[in-house]
Amino acid sequence: MDSIAVHPIVTLYIWLGVSALLVLFALIARFYERLSGERTYYFLFFLAITLLAGASMRQITRDQLAGDALADLLTAAGGALVGALCLHIYRLMIRGR
Repeated sequence: MDSIAVHPIVTLYIWLGVSALLVLFALIARFYERLSGERTYYFLFFLAITLLAGASMRQITRDQLAGDALADLLTAAGGALVGALCLHIYRLMIRGR
């Protein structure tokens, strides 16, 4: 079994793990929004999951480990969205302490 044959399986498992973590973040953000009344934009975590899913599926179907510009762009956009959302929620939760 070479590394190209293992790549789709590993990519899928990593995407599932990251997606589960992002769903957990979305649930925490939704809980905080309902509790505090502050807008957290928790639904955008599902957009990030979709962007990362698109990148993962493109990498799996193209059978490339690296070098696909669209997959890299989708991954960067999803990561930037997650970073911005986490920073926003962090500031909401920590503000005033």
